[in-house]
Amino acid sequence: MELSTICAISTAGGVGGIAVIRISGENAIRNTDKIFFAIDKNKNLLNAKSNTIIFGKIKTGKNEIIDEVLVSVFRAPHSYTGEDTVEISCHGSTYIQQQILKLLIESGCTLAGAGEFTQRAFLNGKMDLSQAEAVADLINSTSQAAHKVAINQMRGKFLNELQNIRQKLVDFTSLIELELDFNEEDVEFADRKELGEFAQNIEKYISKLCKSFEVGNVIKNGIPVAIVGETNVGKSTLLNILLNEERAIVSEIHGTTRDAIEDTTNIGGIVFRFIDTAGIRNTNDKIENIGIERTYSKIEQAAIVLWIIDASQPVQNAENMANEMIERCKNKKMIIVHNKIDKNKHAETLNIPSDAGIKQVNISAKEKLNIDVLQNILLEIAQIPEIGSNDVIVTNMRHFEALQNAYSAIIRVQNGLQQNIPHDLLAQDIRDCIFHIGAITGDITTDEILGNIFSKFCIGK
Repeated sequence: MELSTICAISTAGGVGGIAVIRISGENAIRNTDKIFFAIDKNKNLLNAKSNTIIFGKIKTGKNEIIDEVLVSVFRAPHSYTGEDTVEISCHGSTYIQQQILKLLIESGCTLAGAGEFTQRAFLNGKMDLSQAEAVADLINSTSQAAHKVAINQMRGKFLNELQNIRQKLVDFTSLIELELDFNEEDVEFADRKELGEFAQNIEKYISKLCKSFEVGNVIKNGIPVAIVGETNVGKSTLLNILLNEERAIVSEIHGTTRDAIEDTTNIGGIVFRFIDTAGIRNTNDKIENIGIERTYSKIEQAAIVLWIIDASQPVQNAENMANEMIERCKNKKMIIVHNKIDKNKHAETLNIPSDAGIKQVNISAKEKLNIDVLQNILLEIAQIPEIGSNDVIVTNMRHFEALQNAYSAIIRVQNGLQQNIPHDLLAQDIRDCIFHIGAITGDITTDEILGNIFSKFCIGK
């Protein structure tokens, strides 16, 4: 089936200095030539060599000039999509962008769907599915660590290792299935010892990848930090300071925050996802009590808990809550934040055992005192490992689930070898492992899966 020639604005929406409009497909150059007129009469878009840029004007059928532009030509297969591709660099006026799109559609193009350029790159063999998904991760990266992980995945190391494993498994299952054809002659083509050693290596590798998802998920989505404490201790004020915006309502009225408010910010190259929660207190308000229950739920979901204490109040008030809070956070990293030291410069810290591993810091969210100290403590306990150029970190939930399924399959292969199960059952378990690994790279996929993956991309990419 012949694919249509598609076009879309590839730069971010809105007004800017320049904008880039991308066209891809069999008629990309021909359709663009209908509306483009080179300043140099000796230069012709239809005859332009690949990887060349031509200066000219975009005109309507009535010879009205829309803009002066630069047109870049990339001929198949040496383009992002693997198809003939044209990129028009125009001025960033939204009117100009829309007029050029309108002219391209009139010349025979259709508007691209979300991620359709990258989907065509995948379908044309320019990248595998994991690399295509890394493109989206790269676009959405908000930290140095997320950027490195996406770049590493785009470079194909993950792909190469998975393909090597998959090919080896394919070879083994082919030999085992060949044995089935010679079943009566009791011939063995596949070396069981070699297969067992290989399966053990695969198990270790997949297990390592699955474990990396815990770090990868944090890198991609941010470290969840729950801000908890009694009402009116300054939780919402601190959230606003950390986010550098008025995200939460601040009021002297107790119980203002009744539901969790979440937002992310980048501190020292690491993304933190802060969660402002309802204040903990005894109340008869049913709605506020629901919010308090959600506070305890957010503590369970958090990796780090900031327990905010009002430093202007006697420290004994907080010490009465200490045992319960420490117990609730026993599997979390906790920072006790004594807020409002502008009202009490001699605030005491809680008497917490030194081996509890709990940090304490005195701040004033209102006056922005020692906020940098708190941020440094957050960075210290975040413990995001340094990402090397060859490190493979799983950040994609789809990949993680496929790896878990592949892991289960390879465990069955190992058990089957030990129990000397029939050849056809052993081959089926190997095929299951091959299937789940292939689902990551796109060797095995469906239109539904592709549609779901690329629908999350931005238009123009």
